Amino acid sequence: MKLKITQVKSQIGALKAHKETIKALGLGRPNYVSIKPKNPQILGMVNAVRHLVTVEEIAD
Repeated sequence: MKLKITQVKSQIGALKAHKETIKALGLGRPNYVSIKPKNPQILGMVNAVRHLVTVEEIAD
């Protein structure tokens, strides 16, 4: 199972840790999309920036 992570809000004004998390997820601007494996590390990162992204599960 994989996750399709889409950044929906700008990171302007976000905490430095959130900006670093967005970069680590392969995002950076609104409407950027990244496909990542579903594992506890990625889920934790997504949870930290859940106000900036949307997540969809996709089949392999």
